[in-house]
Amino acid sequence: MVNARKRALGYVRVSTEEQEESGLGVAAQVRQLSEEAARRDWDLEILMDLGRSGKYINPELRRALDLLRSGRADILTVTKMDRMARSMKNAADIMETAQAQGWNLVMLDVAIDLSTPAGEAMANMLATFAQFERRMISQRTKEALAARKRDGKHNGRRTAIPAALLNRICERRDAGESFNQIARDLTADGYLSPTGLATWQESTVRRAYTSARAEFFKSSGTTVC
Repeated sequence: MVNARKRALGYVRVSTEEQEESGLGVAAQVRQLSEEAARRDWDLEILMDLGRSGKYINPELRRALDLLRSGRADILTVTKMDRMARSMKNAADIMETAQAQGWNLVMLDVAIDLSTPAGEAMANMLATFAQFERRMISQRTKEALAARKRDGKHNGRRTAIPAALLNRICERRDAGESFNQIARDLTADGYLSPTGLATWQESTVRRAYTSARAEFFKSSGTTVC
């Protein structure tokens, strides 16, 4: 019996300013993905997010992840890691999802292919660097918040959340915990929410973290793209 061909989703993303740059344009990405699919005998479908930043999970990438999760596709492939994820942490999160759900991730620029021992080793190495990145961001955020407190400046928009508790939220989120889990733990530990309620909401934790991180990047002059 002939094995069914694998269904691969080739993901292409360009931001407006990148569309004409060599190696990042739509045509260049499609060509590389098509050549790889032909070499490996995949059925390829191209999904594109055009004129969009890599800061968020864009609509077509979200659709690809839904197809993979539901078993309607087998492989997600990109030409470069930064077409799919804005950081090693984000890439590592997607790799962990792939391994947990049983589909393959192929990133051509960093030789990651979760179906091979070498590719899996590269993925593990990337995950290690992602953890380091999380710890460094957490440390820089904590230091920036402490410095602003010493200078008498508020952290992000004015909030009733004490600085130490805000630091805890940032550290735990940067360590990979979900906003929902953090909210549950704050409730269980007896901390009152900014409005004085005994129960924390996921949205409250998310806003607190987002505000603190935005203020950190603003104060440090760092651009997130």
